[in-house]
Amino acid sequence: MHSINYFNALITPSEDCQAVAKVPDKPGSIAHLQYEMLRDAPMVHQSDDVLVTVVGTRKEIPKEEWDDLKNDLFSKGQPCFRTSPLVKTHGWGLYHDSDGRVGLVDPRSDRFQELLDDPEVTTVPGMRNARR
Repeated sequence: MHSINYFNALITPSEDCQAVAKVPDKPGSIAHLQYEMLRDAPMVHQSDDVLVTVVGTRKEIPKEEWDDLKNDLFSKGQPCFRTSPLVKTHGWGLYHDSDGRVGLVDPRSDRFQELLDDPEVTTVPGMRNARR
């Protein structure tokens, strides 16, 4: 089974992202659903859980079927949070702790700089929006 979870890692905003910690404003979008989930429960969910919740919600799959959805999704590789619209277009950092739990980090915050300076935290850049 594949997983998109990171551990002790900070995904930084994409190099070519124009926004900085912008709140997604389109209800029901992937970015908005991810943002709400991470804002409302910081450092509670792993990336895998966020993906399943967002896909299940957008496809209106009943929650009791989400275990099957998870098995189906992760039977093959899925794009990780380096491709999240939160990172690519809204300019958020995503920190994953040692248990893989993820939270939003504003790149202008002291916390973001602390994570960048922490030798225990791997820094991973968000995927670019455009090819060079």
